[in-house]
Amino acid sequence: MALRNIFKEGEPILRRVAREVGGIDERVVTLLDDMRETMIKADGVGLAAPQVGVSKRIIVIKPDAESDEIVEMINPVISEQSGVQVGVEGCLSVDSSKNCKIARPMRLKIEYTDRNGVRHSEYALGFKARVICHETDHLNGILFIDKEYRGR
Repeated sequence: MALRNIFKEGEPILRRVAREVGGIDERVVTLLDDMRETMIKADGVGLAAPQVGVSKRIIVIKPDAESDEIVEMINPVISEQSGVQVGVEGCLSVDSSKNCKIARPMRLKIEYTDRNGVRHSEYALGFKARVICHETDHLNGILFIDKEYRGR
């Protein structure tokens, strides 16, 4: 495993739609390991492959700040969403002075493949749903600052 550089706002890769992963090979597994280590070292709760300079539809998340669990998602797709939650977000790729309120779904259904090629379909609530939305936005070239909530 190796720490990777986290790309910052202004880097073109952060504004591109990431490519789908065709197959899980040694390079994908190494990327997952590196992303996990990089996210932990940076004290983050989520990281998308474009943030480390790789245009692949891969994210790693820490769905519970109180737990050491990390979930790896390859080719994640949000297929359902409902409810609304508004909260302050930040990002490892954006200066912390730009943290702002963002509206996200309270509940969503996510489908993805893990590093072993196993397909998953599950529901996420609250914080986990927020992190998944934030990271999947990265896969579509969207930064949270594009979605600043200006309501009450």
